[in-house]
Amino acid sequence: MKNLVMSAILLLALATTSCKIDQNREAELPEVDVDVDTKAGQLPSYDVDWADVNVGTRTTMVKVPKVVIVMEEEEVEVPYVDVDMPDDMGDKMEQTLMVEAEVTEMEHKMDIKEIRATGSTLYVISELKATDTKIGDKNMRVSDQVTLNAPELDVRYYIVGDKPR
Repeated sequence: MKNLVMSAILLLALATTSCKIDQNREAELPEVDVDVDTKAGQLPSYDVDWADVNVGTRTTMVKVPKVVIVMEEEEVEVPYVDVDMPDDMGDKMEQTLMVEAEVTEMEHKMDIKEIRATGSTLYVISELKATDTKIGDKNMRVSDQVTLNAPELDVRYYIVGDKPR
């Protein structure tokens, strides 16, 4: 469910910033006589090249933290987003957006909550929450990731939540 919501948010963000509009005809207003005779006018027309976005999941190998604080590779479904931008936006490439944090004392959970696109910058917003499980003075790495097929973009990562000690 989290992946579906995150994918829908990314789709909405990309849909609002990922189109190219070319005006191909100028506007022409009608001429009006005083006796209310008019000539036909002409409204502008536009060609709109819109991004073609495919969102889904696929199975891949990722490192998953275990309670014993060792990383093991497991096959899990990870969300991916496939974005076809207008031609002059560049070639798309597969890239993994991963956010990580190292925590102590308590186990934490990391979730990517939102991905926003503005111009050529992606903002990955994640939430870090403590769980009820204590890990003492051991260190634990927590992470979340999404795979994106899109032109190369600048990526900024933000983690929201209480700062671990």
